[in-house]
Amino acid sequence: MWPPDPDPDPEPASDSRAGAAVPGLRALLPARAFLCSLKGRLLLAESGLSFVTFICYVVSSASAFLTVPLLEFLLALYFLFADAMQLNDKWQGLCWPMMDFLRCVTAALIYFVISITAVAKYSDGSYKAAGVFGFFATIVFAVDFYLIFNQVAKFLKQGDSAGTEETTAHRAEEENSDSDSD
Repeated sequence: MWPPDPDPDPEPASDSRAGAAVPGLRALLPARAFLCSLKGRLLLAESGLSFVTFICYVVSSASAFLTVPLLEFLLALYFLFADAMQLNDKWQGLCWPMMDFLRCVTAALIYFVISITAVAKYSDGSYKAAGVFGFFATIVFAVDFYLIFNQVAKFLKQGDSAGTEETTAHRAEEENSDSDSD
């Protein structure tokens, strides 16, 4: 019964508790607008494929391959909630695009290697299924890092062109001040 209920209305406990629990749980879920965006769909696909690949490796008892899908599943969930809760705006000290880019590049490369190994080396059906899901995850991670790279390159190009304009304007000011002093 702690904390005390601020509303002393004597209502049935099950109705008030269920109504109070729903808004609290909904605060933890990502917004629908983010989940419908391209980045949200990519992160959902990454986490879903990583989880399915992890389950396939658990069933096949391949302890050497379990860690990659599990870590990528957890990292994809972290970035899903970090992007949905806009933690990148709150924690300015971290370079979010670079972290996301490196996560996607390493995941694509490692998934590609373990998928080839699982399909080529083992004949068990669960290994083959894990390899196929791993190839799909490789494609999704590759698309994500390609899109991140394009966004970062576009941002840097805009910043570079603005810096070029500033230096050109600065040079023109220097030339004007030099000609005035003569």
